[in-house]
Amino acid sequence: MRDQSPREGRDHDPATAVLVHGPALTDPDDIAQLRHLQDGEVPIVVPRELLVDFGPKEVTRVPDIIGLDEFDGLFTRFEHTAWRLETRRRYASDELTDTYAQFTRGEPVDWTGVDADWCAERREQVALGKRFERVRVVDRPPTTGQLYLLDNARRNSAVGEEIRNLWRDDADRVGLPAEDFWIFDSRLVALLDFDDTDNLVDVELITEPAAVLRYVRARDAALHHALPYKEFAAQLTAQEH
Repeated sequence: MRDQSPREGRDHDPATAVLVHGPALTDPDDIAQLRHLQDGEVPIVVPRELLVDFGPKEVTRVPDIIGLDEFDGLFTRFEHTAWRLETRRRYASDELTDTYAQFTRGEPVDWTGVDADWCAERREQVALGKRFERVRVVDRPPTTGQLYLLDNARRNSAVGEEIRNLWRDDADRVGLPAEDFWIFDSRLVALLDFDDTDNLVDVELITEPAAVLRYVRARDAALHHALPYKEFAAQLTAQEH
């Protein structure tokens, strides 16, 4: 390393940017591992101790907010696994559907043909070898919206998603966050932002490794304690009798 301290660029805001320089990374095997190198970026070698000793200790994080159209695009761009935690007691968008009306009238819900484009996209992605998984948190007793989603799991499973459920007291016991989010390929988190009327309004992208790791750990804990939805539904039915 030619310079043992990072230097702030003259044309950059010191509060938001730090420039470092050093020898270029030239080993072909190492470069091949940089799967997310962007156009125009050049890899350099920075000693680990430099980051510890001179890296910024306090950074004001500016949320990376995206719209719902851009969010939808994430579901075809990821490479391996998309995983979601659902923690809310209701979702306003569900209550606008014909299937929700059927469910609340006590009628058997016919999921045939519902959200055909969404189902087709899920099947296409699963056929490419990708995985979709969810853990849904349920209250005791469950809300109407949670019971509706337990029935909805039949539709999700039919298109290739793996659906599990977890009691809220168990989720609280293992310290799961009271947030809804997707994790894509264990490297990107999409944190879902709902308004006071339970409508999804926008999405925050999180890519900082330490922050992503916290959500990945929550995923591992949720998967360890959650039950497949059919087993959970049977357990719920047994408790009601």
